[in-house]
Amino acid sequence: MDTSTQAHAAHISTAYPMASSQTPRHQYHSCSELQCCTLKPMVKFSKQFEGQLVPEWKEAFVDYWQLKKDIKNLQVATGEGRDKAAPPPSQWQAPAAASHWVMRLPFLNPHGHHKENSVIQMHRKLASGSNDGAVVREVYETVVLDTAGFSGAEAKAASAFFQRLDEQLNKVNRFYERKEREFLDRGESLRRQLQILVELKAAVTEARRRGGSSAAGTTDQEDPSVSCSILHGDQSLRGITEQEQEGQKKFTKDDIAKSTDEGEDDQLSISGALGNSGRIDKPREEAANRMRTLSGKEVTCQGRSVRINIPITTPSRTVIAIRELLFDDMLSQSRKIGGIGGDGCEKLSINKKKVHQAEKMIRGALVELYKGLGYLKTYRTLNMVAFVKILKKFDKITAKEVQTTYLKVVESSYFNSSDKAIRLMDDVEELFVRHFATGDKRKAMKYLKPNQKEESHATTFFIGLFTGSFVALFIGYCIMAHIAGMYTQQSNKVYMSTSYPVLSMFSLFFLHLFVYGCNIFMWRKTRINYTFIFEFTPTKELKYRDVFLICTTSMTIIIGVMFAHLTLIVKGYSSSAVQAIPGCLLLVFSLILVCPFKILYRSSRYQFLRAIRNIILTPFYKVVMVDFFMADQLCSQVPLLRSLEYLACYYITSSYKTQDYGYCTRVKHFRDLAYAVSFLPYYWRAMQCARRWFDEGDINHIVNLGKYVSAMLAAGTKVAYENDNSAGWLSLVVIVSSIATIYQLYWDFVKDWGLLQFNSKNPWLRNDLILKQKYIYFISMGLNLLLRLAWLQTVIHPNIGSLDSRVTLFFLAALEVIRRGHWNFYRLENEHLNNAGKFRAVKVVPLPFHEVEED
Repeated sequence: MDTSTQAHAAHISTAYPMASSQTPRHQYHSCSELQCCTLKPMVKFSKQFEGQLVPEWKEAFVDYWQLKKDIKNLQVATGEGRDKAAPPPSQWQAPAAASHWVMRLPFLNPHGHHKENSVIQMHRKLASGSNDGAVVREVYETVVLDTAGFSGAEAKAASAFFQRLDEQLNKVNRFYERKEREFLDRGESLRRQLQILVELKAAVTEARRRGGSSAAGTTDQEDPSVSCSILHGDQSLRGITEQEQEGQKKFTKDDIAKSTDEGEDDQLSISGALGNSGRIDKPREEAANRMRTLSGKEVTCQGRSVRINIPITTPSRTVIAIRELLFDDMLSQSRKIGGIGGDGCEKLSINKKKVHQAEKMIRGALVELYKGLGYLKTYRTLNMVAFVKILKKFDKITAKEVQTTYLKVVESSYFNSSDKAIRLMDDVEELFVRHFATGDKRKAMKYLKPNQKEESHATTFFIGLFTGSFVALFIGYCIMAHIAGMYTQQSNKVYMSTSYPVLSMFSLFFLHLFVYGCNIFMWRKTRINYTFIFEFTPTKELKYRDVFLICTTSMTIIIGVMFAHLTLIVKGYSSSAVQAIPGCLLLVFSLILVCPFKILYRSSRYQFLRAIRNIILTPFYKVVMVDFFMADQLCSQVPLLRSLEYLACYYITSSYKTQDYGYCTRVKHFRDLAYAVSFLPYYWRAMQCARRWFDEGDINHIVNLGKYVSAMLAAGTKVAYENDNSAGWLSLVVIVSSIATIYQLYWDFVKDWGLLQFNSKNPWLRNDLILKQKYIYFISMGLNLLLRLAWLQTVIHPNIGSLDSRVTLFFLAALEVIRRGHWNFYRLENEHLNNAGKFRAVKVVPLPFHEVEED
């Protein structure tokens, strides 16, 4: 029992029968045990348990593995000699089977178990004053009786086992009660949100029906029952965020729902009765007459104010919010729409798309609540099965009967007996069907319980097929290039300047994608919930087999086309049509990327394009995990971006017709563009840090911004040194790059990976590690350090034999891609452990309506 808990009742005489050491074992037929029939047979339960538990709640589940160790200790204490002396189970249990069934008949054994041969006795306490907010909860304690027949070592091991088992049962009850309370509070808030939404939509419909005539009328012409006004809250952007977090402090603050752009058209002046629902925030002070944010409007109805908060996630909202933040005094008069009534408040002006966005937010919140309740149901079922399995092992080792008695206590405990979460799950389903699926339950379940995409064996087959094709074509290409003398210092200048960049660019891109597929494989293997971290849709996300298929298929096509192109070059064909083949290949893949038809993983392609759009338009889009993760990937693809810039110049200016491959390096503005491309990814990432600091106010984002500024300076000095190989620029490259490398290594190890914690139980690492082999982390840190020093190639100019310097630079760029993939695994491991530390398994969508009670 927790030390913080103060028992206010003595031991209560248990109503559960005490377990017997001689009576036959009863078959347990609770409803919870019947659910374990869904578990796969022929597989160890410990593996099933680990594979089905909620990863972020792992510490709150029954510690089945430690209980198994306690069982093994008990088995050792029992003694090997006793096991050897006992006959095989088939020899001594079978004859007693008939008598066992006879003794189970109630009229022959009406008193159940023989109490004089009892093994355990359970005590229940009612405890209060807990730190986790539970008002009253049951705490269970088990005592191994002297009449159990255990020897000294056995009794000690059995007592230790039941002490740990009681701790696990109490832990499960506390966690279940706390999570259930959170979900119930969230469900009540969503009911109020839905009531406000329904009334607001009815007001919008009524205003459209009237054609705005009520808005143009005078105050005495309006229906007093639907009279509303608008107040402007005096809050900053950061204040809105902090208020949202304070109002929902039970939930996480990192996950913000994505939203669509808000239009500025279709403004409706409406009047609507919003009722008495939706109270979430605490009473506040009287609102001022200024407004600093787009998302802080208060609708006052019959003495009550409802604040409408729409997250500022899109460029239009960001620009409007910044404009109002800077010029709120000047705009205060211009924002008055219908004049000021007798109460000194403005008329309500609601954007239809804002109402639609509020509806979308509530729908997303319901989906997440339903998902969380599903996790809680899984938590309940798996823990119940774990208790059944571990007690069955105890009975088997000790040949005593305790399972039935202890399971009666477990079955009547809070986590297994409470049905509030199950009823709330049914209510959420009913609300979703009614409000968001027009009564169609099948349509609703597509959102609430989306079907997982089944993996096909055909995918694996085609991966093998295209891998073999790629290897064969690549070998043929290498042989042809060797015969033609390509990739050497005396090779064809035109080919190496125009065609080779296409091949290297595609190779770097699909190598990065292949490494990402390896990341997905390792994340799934180690139970890192990357889908939740990236907020991917489970039905549309790419599996690692899909990623491998895309890589092998694409590279087979690319190598095949480049092989044919090289063959034509070797045979002497040098027309403009032949020179355009690599450009056409690039154009085809670009068209596939933006193809609007529902083919070739359209959802994943468009998600990639949305991420690129959000990065380019930084800081106007709110930064989420997938956006800054993608921006970090771009920081490792600077050579790809420079090749893309050069090829775009080469083919757009039609230089391929004259084979003037030096045109794009001679023209000044193209040289300046190449210079800008070198540090553009670092600029985007720095702006993301600035936006996150603006939204969250965390100074660590400013420190992180400094890291990318140092990387921009290092990239700029390297480009300048390439144009002017003087000793001054060389010294500057060494100094700036060294500072940037130290900065980046510190951030990699300490912030992104969470390592180098000197006071952790794992020296120089961190307290929680997913990988069991600690030396892997030290090897990874050393490898990251080595690959971070790739900039030294700018200083030492390495050459591998007679290979062209471009090939050497390609190998170094490939090493940076591999380093980034290596970094990705530990970055998400740290993020996953942060979520698990806060038991954050579902995202909390901010709610749009907040009723403010006026004094």
